[in-house]
Amino acid sequence: MNHPSLNPQWQYRTPKQSLLRWFGWFWLVAFTVVCWQIMNENTIWAFVSDAPQQAADIGGRMFPPAWGYINNLWQPLWDTLNIATLGTLLGVLFAIPVAFMAATNTTPSVRFIRPLALLIIVSSRSINSLIWALLLVAIIGPGLLAGIVAIGLRSIGFVAKLLYEAIEEIDEKQVEAIRATGASGAQVIDYAVVPQILPAFWGISVFRWDINIRESTILGLVGAGGLGIQLNASLSTLAWNQVAMIFIVILGTVVISEWVSAKVRQAVL
Repeated sequence: MNHPSLNPQWQYRTPKQSLLRWFGWFWLVAFTVVCWQIMNENTIWAFVSDAPQQAADIGGRMFPPAWGYINNLWQPLWDTLNIATLGTLLGVLFAIPVAFMAATNTTPSVRFIRPLALLIIVSSRSINSLIWALLLVAIIGPGLLAGIVAIGLRSIGFVAKLLYEAIEEIDEKQVEAIRATGASGAQVIDYAVVPQILPAFWGISVFRWDINIRESTILGLVGAGGLGIQLNASLSTLAWNQVAMIFIVILGTVVISEWVSAKVRQAVL
């Protein structure tokens, strides 16, 4: 006789569970069909069928890349690195207090302050950096400042969410030991909480900087500075060999930032 644990899982489902399962599959299929119909209504299939030929044509125009054009990319590349670095720094500075306000074990008020902090985190993470850049270019004008602030606003939610989760996972015994000495709330945070989350903090910050390198390369498409401005100009003039050179520079930058990020996180974690 077979052991009960070896029997298929479906044999243990109740009729109600089986009905709910098939009901869920039905609505999933129905939702897929509706989405396909909506996509089909707004798609010109003649263009889709011609896409491989167009891709091959543009790809042929990209080679060989305009190697001499790289001299025009050093300054935009430097601007991109500045946008990513300063934007990350700005986001981290604002994310630290938000994270402490969002963590259940450090927030001043679970009922009022914590929901406000969580709202800030969700708002920051819900809006893409490109949309932030669009808004900021309209408000403060085009340039690096708009890109830096856009990256910073986007980074607040990411860093604060991971950081407050790290704060909630600390060893409370160390906190109780410091508190038992008569330390104030600030001293408890300084001597019991911060040392425990410091490795995670550096890892999160460097990881976000690595992500921001990627995001800052396209902010220039909306006027927020960096390599995106050169990319937009080359695309507008159909200079595909210049576009290929910009892609190579972006790829090289991302690979190097990924390597730096991995080394730093390896050192601190």
